[in-house]
Amino acid sequence: MTLIKSISGIRGTIGGNPGDNLTPIDTVKFAAAYGTWLKNEYSTRERLKVVIGRDARISGEMIQELVIRTLTGLGIDVVKLDLSTTPTVEVAVPMEHAEGGIILTASHNPKQWNALKLLNHKGEFLDAAEGAEILELAEAEDFEFADVDSLGKVTLNEAYIDMHIDEVLKLPLVNRDAIKAAKFHVVVDGVNSTGGIAIPRLLERLEVDVTELYCDPTGHFPHNPEPLKEHLTDISELVVKKNADFGIVVDPDVDRLAFISEDGEMFGEEYTLVACADYVLGKTPGNTVSNMSSSRALRDITRKHGGNYQASAVGEVNVVALMKETDAVIGGEGNGGIIYPGLHYGRDALVGVALFLSLLAEKKIPVSELRAGYPSYFMSKKKIQLTPQIDVDAILSTVKEKYKDEDILTTDGVKIDFPENWVHLRKSNTEPIIRVYTEAKSQAEADNLADKMIAEIEGMVSVGQ
Repeated sequence: MTLIKSISGIRGTIGGNPGDNLTPIDTVKFAAAYGTWLKNEYSTRERLKVVIGRDARISGEMIQELVIRTLTGLGIDVVKLDLSTTPTVEVAVPMEHAEGGIILTASHNPKQWNALKLLNHKGEFLDAAEGAEILELAEAEDFEFADVDSLGKVTLNEAYIDMHIDEVLKLPLVNRDAIKAAKFHVVVDGVNSTGGIAIPRLLERLEVDVTELYCDPTGHFPHNPEPLKEHLTDISELVVKKNADFGIVVDPDVDRLAFISEDGEMFGEEYTLVACADYVLGKTPGNTVSNMSSSRALRDITRKHGGNYQASAVGEVNVVALMKETDAVIGGEGNGGIIYPGLHYGRDALVGVALFLSLLAEKKIPVSELRAGYPSYFMSKKKIQLTPQIDVDAILSTVKEKYKDEDILTTDGVKIDFPENWVHLRKSNTEPIIRVYTEAKSQAEADNLADKMIAEIEGMVSVGQ
């Protein structure tokens, strides 16, 4: 099964059979469910408007037209951004006073994947209850389309990437003068998607010298599009060869951000948020939020600046909810996702780049030196394969009881915060596995902690059989 329906949208591989893959039929059905949900939510409004944008995937244009024509068939007007980024669509929805938005992207998934990600009128992802309603509507296929005189209209607006950049540059914390004076030279890997449009354009506005790598938005990804170390050898080599100050890597929809230090080493995706938070907290002290599987380094930096750090359940919508609840000045996820409420509540690589450049310009030190100044942690990410008959909840409950004297969080699985390290156990929603995430002061310690927990859980399973 390569069609995955969830509260945040629908994603799957292109081609194949309806119901098993993201076919045109599935695309139309899900777009119709979203449009019908909007019409139910705003039943007193005569006309509704939805913003649509896409990354550069090969299937993007086809999926875009299917979604647009389905919505106009329901009598909903569409603002078509065409090639765009996830944060750009999120910014455009409230600027257009639209009732919703759809981002057509499978994020860091390979090129055969695509997805429909759904937004509310604030340009934020739908919550669990709203997503569940849409899934029910799609299952029931309870749609009523508009008559010929009431069809929606399509307006093309390709200016929103520039408008998004305008909004970033207006932020008081973006120190344009210092960035200009620093005369940075940066290499950008846009993975042949829309980051290749947006990031160089932002850097040029900031008067940063840019060397482009894979910035042609063809949708033919030159490497695995997830911005992990093993996929980024080309940009690491080019940063050193060009004697650049650092490298910037984004995923296909530009909501994840990673940096390469001037020596070609990874800055560390987990430390993208740490660095940006360090800068923001230094200017505007306050609270921070990341998810439970993100690095402890953000907590340390937040406390250093006198703020309070809290961890949410995994998932952007959960991070955003806790950020609002705690009035956090910055937050995000350890995968390089920066959420800066000064602009909007969504992961945004453009905001992250501008904040990072401002920090570096003011500190006047190399990126490697900046990274060396932060608390050093190492993570291990493993999983335990289980049979479907095993009660995962019972196992997690046993673990919780065993470690009840430690600092435990149960918002999302079980996270045990030991004084020097932590372990986070989560069950998968789609397969019989337990994910085991650990963090410690060395890679060996992180791996050993993960292996210890796996051995303990396997012991519980064997006893229970």
